[in-house]
Amino acid sequence: MANDELYTPAWIFDLLGLQFDLDVASSGSNQIVVPARNRFTLFDDALSQTWHGNVWMNPPFSKPAPWVEKWLAHGNGIALLPLSGNSRWWRSLWESDAAVAMIKPNTGFTNPEGKEQKIMYGISLWALGNHNKKALFNISKVR
Repeated sequence: MANDELYTPAWIFDLLGLQFDLDVASSGSNQIVVPARNRFTLFDDALSQTWHGNVWMNPPFSKPAPWVEKWLAHGNGIALLPLSGNSRWWRSLWESDAAVAMIKPNTGFTNPEGKEQKIMYGISLWALGNHNKKALFNISKVR
């Protein structure tokens, strides 16, 4: 799916003002602007790895369920996910103690060629851990 290779825009990280210990779903592309000390790429099979510290997660939108499950179990980080109120993984998030901020549709992401590509549906940012929940407040003010 084409949307599985779209990279989070820098303004999201600028507003969050966080440093992450691990980007668990990185492509390894030079277009990646995630402020993370370490990265797992497709070749690392992040779902079978042990996650550590403050995690950034922008998983493949084509199959977010196993990523959401692992992220919730890890309990510390921020996850960028599509709006999908009618799925089990969405309900798991909603029933957790994660904070959420919605991002408007048509947000521009970066494609592998370095060009902006709009996502036509809404996205959400979820936070676990007090520090991350506080940082999410800055995103929630964006309209």
